[in-house]
Amino acid sequence: MIIQSKKVWVVNTWLEAQIEVEDGKITNIYPYGTKEVDEDYGEKRIVPGFIDVHTHGAYGFDTNDAEEEGLRTWLKNIVKEGVTGILPTTITQSEEVLTAAVSNVAKVVREGYEGAEVLGIHFEGPYLDQVFKGAQPEQYCVKPDVEQFKRYYEASDHLIKIMTMACEHDEDFKLTKFCVDHGIVVSQGHSGATFEEARLAIANGAKSMTHVFNGMSKFQHREPGLVGAAMRFRDVFGEMIADGNHSTLDALNNYYTVKGPNYAVTITDSLMVKGLPVGTKVLFGGNEIELYPDGSAHLTETKGLAGSTLNVNKGLQILVEKALVPWQTAINSVTINPARLINVDDRKGTIQTGKDADLVVLNDDYSVEMTYTKGKKAF
Repeated sequence: MIIQSKKVWVVNTWLEAQIEVEDGKITNIYPYGTKEVDEDYGEKRIVPGFIDVHTHGAYGFDTNDAEEEGLRTWLKNIVKEGVTGILPTTITQSEEVLTAAVSNVAKVVREGYEGAEVLGIHFEGPYLDQVFKGAQPEQYCVKPDVEQFKRYYEASDHLIKIMTMACEHDEDFKLTKFCVDHGIVVSQGHSGATFEEARLAIANGAKSMTHVFNGMSKFQHREPGLVGAAMRFRDVFGEMIADGNHSTLDALNNYYTVKGPNYAVTITDSLMVKGLPVGTKVLFGGNEIELYPDGSAHLTETKGLAGSTLNVNKGLQILVEKALVPWQTAINSVTINPARLINVDDRKGTIQTGKDADLVVLNDDYSVEMTYTKGKKAF
């Protein structure tokens, strides 16, 4: 198969090019018009497939539900927004619930599915700070426990690739070090860490920060906190929910400007109400949440922000068109940066010979014209 466009995002620039695909891989990139093509997308942009490394669910399904068909439906439909790879994400709950959740993902991966590729699991909680827990149920927030986590890791078929944790509660950084030794990214989040505690966690292997600005100690000029650490340590990855609700447009601009093109990671943090009607109420981690008209989800009891229903292509539009983030920084945050974070950049994240043919064709309004997963038309 050969497709072409006058706007293909290759090596950080727009190229008039053809992309040749065989057996799910990009095999050649030619100048535009070199060979006969199967699809000519004209002036429409072709970019790498989007990767969402922090997403709890959609279409009525939550990762913690541990329902095979719910997960399969999610994976099959998420390609509509250009997502070709995800990390289904848990929320703090009992050991029984979390074990079932990661086991379900592992089972679906073993038995097969269609749509976006499961690149691993993001294990958010239960090792979180109770003050900065956000919508996570307080009664299940516990201290980091290596032996308990080993059970989760085995149940997941070693699919856990990111662990969100309040590292300041990790005694001697035992769990942090275990994760590093097993190739699991430790992301500081739902944490009340001081700047110095955050620095020590990084020194002991923490590699990222979870939804920066949200669920963490705030920035003050004499007490920079975890937000200050996210800004100061520019070669540490940091997630950002780019919906304009969790952080203002100016905050988005500030953060992406500081981080630059290589370390910001855009996430949706989407909940199961994504794709459902406004006003829908569901249980999330044992707490009832409601979907608001602006796409945000809030706890019905406290009205606190609980998560989003963001589409990745919409997040990209918000970053570029409203937050005025440079294109290269914005597109990297949904493609190569998350791929680098979870060490799949050898096959994901850029349009390059030898990599998986995960491609998205974008219209001018950022709507998705076509998504290819390993060279197959998925949407």
